[in-house]
Amino acid sequence: MARRWYVVRVQSGREGTVQTSLTRRLKIAGKEAAVPRVLVPMEVVTELKGGRKRTRKKKLYPGYVLLEVEQAEDGSVPRDVWFLVRETAGVGDFVGPHGSPEPLAPEEVDRLLKSMEVDEEKAPQVKISMKPGESVKIKEGPLESVEGLVDEVIPAKGIVRVTVTIFGRATPVELEYWQVESV
Repeated sequence: MARRWYVVRVQSGREGTVQTSLTRRLKIAGKEAAVPRVLVPMEVVTELKGGRKRTRKKKLYPGYVLLEVEQAEDGSVPRDVWFLVRETAGVGDFVGPHGSPEPLAPEEVDRLLKSMEVDEEKAPQVKISMKPGESVKIKEGPLESVEGLVDEVIPAKGIVRVTVTIFGRATPVELEYWQVESV
């Protein structure tokens, strides 16, 4: 039989609790083969708060949980699994027309699972809120208190290229993202 991925609406902020609860209920009912994976899609982000660099996990889709389900003969979610999922505390309904489960497209699932893979060589993506053309002020270094315009943002390196005016000439300067702040 084929396995397909489905999306379930859950109470926002309770995704982890629903994942744990649903996994436990499936095990008790002996249905873990029918639903082998229950996922809360997450990504690792690095951000600057209060001058400190923090790495944390962030939910990609708050309020949703993904289920890999072994389909019934007719290609739908088996009724017993459907009821077990729906009756779990914190679960709203399957995503689909009129509450009937609609499976995700295989290419969408592949893209989602790839984005969740933790690559050891890939550093967590830095979340930089600045955009090209935005006015910023340099907070640290020899150009402290100088204002300029963001030219380019390079999240992979955590660098912001800023154009500042020095001695009447526009000069591009590469700075760490935490060295500048929006004006």
